[in-house]
Amino acid sequence: MLGDFLEVLAGLVLLIWGADRFVHGAAATARNLGVPALLIGLTIVAFATSAPEVLVSVVAALRGESDLAIGNAIGSNIANIGLVLGAVAVIRPIELQSATLRREMPAMLAVSLLTVSLFLDTYLSRIDGFVLLTGLVIVMFWLARLGMRSATNDPMRAEYEAEIPIHVSMRMAIIWLLVGLVSLLAGAHLMVDGAINIARAMGVSEVVIGITLVAVATSLPEFAVTVVSALKREYDLAIGNIVGSNIFNLLAVIGIAAAIEPAVLPPSVLSLHIFVLVAFTLVLFAMTYDYDGKGRINRLEGLALVSAYFAYIAYVVVQNV
Repeated sequence: MLGDFLEVLAGLVLLIWGADRFVHGAAATARNLGVPALLIGLTIVAFATSAPEVLVSVVAALRGESDLAIGNAIGSNIANIGLVLGAVAVIRPIELQSATLRREMPAMLAVSLLTVSLFLDTYLSRIDGFVLLTGLVIVMFWLARLGMRSATNDPMRAEYEAEIPIHVSMRMAIIWLLVGLVSLLAGAHLMVDGAINIARAMGVSEVVIGITLVAVATSLPEFAVTVVSALKREYDLAIGNIVGSNIFNLLAVIGIAAAIEPAVLPPSVLSLHIFVLVAFTLVLFAMTYDYDGKGRINRLEGLALVSAYFAYIAYVVVQNV
């Protein structure tokens, strides 16, 4: 099993580095084409930061391991809220100021509820996959309009403007885009190989490995971006990164996996995991809601998120290992 863990570790390194280069190349390419910074952040960067989850799930689905893909998508969203945002809020409380981001939050909740409704029959068909992918197109179009119509003084606009790379030639931007994509593909293959072998050796389902090991691994790029953004006091960018990633994880990751390989959902997905995801999403929505003119996740709330996440993971491990 040591070899399998090393394979997962090698895949993780390639996924993290590849995601960074892929986001860099995609954002620089869009900027060179004259796309506004906020529009790049809301669409291209948000989708690109979900590239590890997307490619891991595509590789898993192509190998007939849809359970791993579904577990990865659900687990990554839970980890993004409970582990990533929670840990960052413990380090530095996060303030929500962007009106654009406040409009994104209900969209994340709506996408989560759409996913639940498709899961209720315990079968994820190709039609369900195409419904999610259609939702992805609609959300991308809506985010594009949202970015174009946002106020010029929206804090999120300035934060994206500062972070999206400049002075990168089109040639280098495309090279980094392709290098990142190749690294992501190689990392996804290693990650899926190692994760499946570990699951079989431990006698647990691919869903459990997807929700625990693979989900945390593929959420590390979001963790890095969110920590750096929070330390720079770019709070809206920190939360926006998570919100955008969670939306794309459900629509793109599960949608593509279902379109490639329809699957019968394990009972635990409907009885536990998807409802934990909705609970974390509702809690984040409540924490960031503008009750008094300022949405904020303080240190105590961050600690509560992290504690709830580890309690959930501990329960999953105890019940399945």
